[in-house]
Amino acid sequence: MTARSTADAWEAHAEAWSRWARTPGHDFHYEQLNLPRFLELLPAPRLLTVDVACGEGRFGRVLADLGHAVVGVDSSPTLVRLARAAGGYREVLHTSADSIALPDGAAGLVTSFMALHDMDDLAGAIGEAARLLAAGGRLCFAVPHPFAEMARERPGMGGYFTPERYVDVIERAGVSMTFESWRRPLSDYTCALERAGFWIEALREPVPSETAVAATPALAKWREQPMFLHVRARLGSAQ
Repeated sequence: MTARSTADAWEAHAEAWSRWARTPGHDFHYEQLNLPRFLELLPAPRLLTVDVACGEGRFGRVLADLGHAVVGVDSSPTLVRLARAAGGYREVLHTSADSIALPDGAAGLVTSFMALHDMDDLAGAIGEAARLLAAGGRLCFAVPHPFAEMARERPGMGGYFTPERYVDVIERAGVSMTFESWRRPLSDYTCALERAGFWIEALREPVPSETAVAATPALAKWREQPMFLHVRARLGSAQ
């Protein structure tokens, strides 16, 4: 457990994250499993797309290439600088996910790709997404699958229903990254959506394709157990 905020943690690890995300072929879970399956979830571009917790900007650049008019948001000044420099965004705002300087109803889509678990205030971020969306707008997010999180060896942590902060240091192929995030049960996400006025349209557990496994055999285990959770939620009526 760490006393500092997740925002402070991500600023501390921002340069390391940039190396992790930008080293070609390094983050194969993102390139071959998480990203392609998540893109299948997204609606067509409409109004603004707000990329919440945009990091160094790799996902926002993909959105821009798909025709979205993207505004990025991140609490880390270093990551905001890197995202701006890399391009693809109309604008990148340095602010927290629960207080974004955009008008009510300005967005047709809010995305949070592998980031809600990196926020201390989950309900605040989802509530702010609801404020930003026009009627019928969608929130799409990806998080580590709660079942996969429970399977990780983290001595001293509580049971499934106990939200807890963790610190994981991962090194692969000479690139190291420290992740300071939250492990939460599925119901924390669904209850936050419910309270903010969202209806869940799609809830998916992405599975790597046979082609992806052939290219990267390390992905094979994720054909038998979940690694990521993808959600698309609609604001307002379920119809």
